[in-house]
Amino acid sequence: MTTDEPIVDSATGWVAKHIRTYVESGGTKGHLYQGLPTLLLTVRGRRSGVLRRTALIYGRAGDDLVVVASNGGSDGHPAWYLNLCDTPDVDLQVGTERFAARARTATPQEKPALWQAMVTIFPRYEQYQATAGREIPVVVLERIIR
Repeated sequence: MTTDEPIVDSATGWVAKHIRTYVESGGTKGHLYQGLPTLLLTVRGRRSGVLRRTALIYGRAGDDLVVVASNGGSDGHPAWYLNLCDTPDVDLQVGTERFAARARTATPQEKPALWQAMVTIFPRYEQYQATAGREIPVVVLERIIR
């Protein structure tokens, strides 16, 4: 998806500031946020067609990256998750590295181990699941080799 189109960053104040720091430093700052590993995910809006970017905590599963669509334990899925369900080709920045990836929801067989790995990184996911009123998806991001 790599393009020269404008990208709209998250409207959430602290997330937007984190993204700005990440982008302006070329990824030398912002990769660790409050001690947690974060990546920048850029996905195309399912209704607007606009490229949208957010920062997410991530883990690793072999060569793949893993994120959690927690939305802070809200009842609904985050917009970025709904967007990548429609358009799974995304752009990622992990530290100073930028690359294309394909997103997919973890299978029921994969999810328990991936969920546990992500809870180890960010224990609050367990609280989010308890209050969400929905099953929180785990997303696998597979690098696209070009």
